[in-house]
Parts: sequence; C-alpha cells; structure tokens
Amino acid sequence: MKLDVLVAGEVYIDLILGGFDCWPQPGHEAYATQYHRDIGGGTPITACGLAMLGTRTGIFGITGCDHHEWIAARLAARGVDTSLLSADPVEPTGISVAVTGPRDRAFFTYAGVNRHFEASARTMPLDGVRHVHLAWAPRWEIVPELCDRIHSAGCTVSLDAGWHESWLGNPRALDLLRAVDILFPNENEAARLTCEIEPGRMLKRFAQAGLPCVALKLGAQGSSLLIEGMMCDAGPHPATPIDTTGAGDCFNAGFLHAWLRGESPQRCLAIGNFCGAVSAEAYGGIAGFPSRERLREHLKI
Repeated sequence: MKLDVLVAGEVYIDLILGGFDCWPQPGHEAYATQYHRDIGGGTPITACGLAMLGTRTGIFGITGCDHHEWIAARLAARGVDTSLLSADPVEPTGISVAVTGPRDRAFFTYAGVNRHFEASARTMPLDGVRHVHLAWAPRWEIVPELCDRIHSAGCTVSLDAGWHESWLGNPRALDLLRAVDILFPNENEAARLTCEIEPGRMLKRFAQAGLPCVALKLGAQGSSLLIEGMMCDAGPHPATPIDTTGAGDCFNAGFLHAWLRGESPQRCLAIGNFCGAVSAEAYGGIAGFPSRERLREHLKI
C-alpha cells in the first residue's frame, strides 16, 4: 500500500435537514424543506476531498455491517482506498442528524460502532504511508504513544478533533499537542484550547506552547496560520453557502493536498479556503467539493 495520506477516525452517515424557517422551542416542531443522506464525519469527508484532488488517500475506520457496502462504495467512487475500512458484525454504523443553514449547523449524533474505533487505532498499518490525518479526539493518555508510533514509521501527523468541550478544555492539551505536526482547529475550538477570543492572540498562545503548525479556520473570515513561529492570513473565497456541514474538513483536505505538494503557507491557506467555501454550496460534506480541474481553473495551479 502506497498512500500520501491515511485518514483515521470516526465514520458516520449524515442525515441532513435544511431549509427551516425557525428553530423550534422545546415541545414544538419545525419542518425541513431539504433532506439529504451521505457519508459524513471528518474522516470520510477529508479522505474524499484529498482523493478528488489527486492525493493518494486511504481510510482507516470502522462501520457496522448495516451500511458498510454503501459507505465503501461512496468512498471508492471518489478514489479513496477502502482496504482498511472494517465492518463490525454487531454494532451499528454511527449516525449524525445535521440541522443546517447557510451560516451554521447543529448535530445530534449517535456514535454507534465508533465507540470501538480507538482500540484499533494503536495498530493501524503505516507501511508506505507518508502522512496520517487523525479525525477524532483520541484520549489524551494515548496521544504521545500514538504520535510517536506515527513519527517512528516516517510519517507526519495532523489532527482535527472537532468540538469535544472536555477534551479541548483539558489542562494538558497544549503540552500534548506539541507532538502533532499540524493542528486544524476552528475558532471556537481554538478559543477553548487557548482561553483567548481573538484569532491573533490564539495563534500567539499556540506559539508560546510550542506547537509547530496550526491552521486556524475562521469561517467567513478566512483562515490564519502559525508555522515555525511565523503567522500569515488568507481572506475567504466568495461563495453562496447553503450548508456548512463538513466545510472545515474540506478545508483540511485542500490545505493538506497543497502542503504535501510543497506549496507556500499562503497558498495552502488559499486552497483550503477555496475547498471549504465551495463545499458549502451543496448539501452534505462531499457533494460540493471541487474537482482538480475546478481547483486549477480558479487558483491557476
């Protein structure tokens, strides 16, 4: 197996409801005008984005037998190597219900078989892999061991843990995150990690803690980057969003694709911004992700 990126983490089916005209109060009901079902979670979305841009990508995760064939087919259709996607004969696939709008979304999630994923993460095969992207919140107790194993195999490692308040608020978090080559927080996650509210101060706090590279996703404000003590920014790509589900994971895919090609930090941010913005022009995390041809056309690479 020769892979540029192995994306490891939790796998879900996303049930996406959109087009609401109000948010219901407890005991009330609101009706969606849009419904979509697709593979979801940071693991499949990031993997699909990378593969669609031409990066050799595999996925390491677990589903239930109930939806394994459908999920594997969706991934393979976008060029993702699914040989390390396993199926559990007992537990069901994880499900997320996303209630979404043009600017933000809320998730109601059932972890399902993902509860057992971390037990297998310590043995993920790394031969022939250049970079590992972790798309879940590993217990802090295993982070040093996990990163050491990845680095010992000659791989670099990135992490997007998503929103897990107690995980982000752990007092050991910044010390342990020094082992990660690239951290991908959004603004809310970075605020929880650093106890800062302004993006520039967040990056300064990350730098003081010794993190080597942090790509900070700022939504409609674009993104900022800390790399080797230096900071830079990139403005947002113009888009007309209808669903922001997975936009941050699409940013990760664009950034990593560019970073692994040796692009400049500014270029990595710009490509990440483009992928995240245009993905929000369609429902779900992967339907709107740009092709290689569209990326070349818009960014002239």
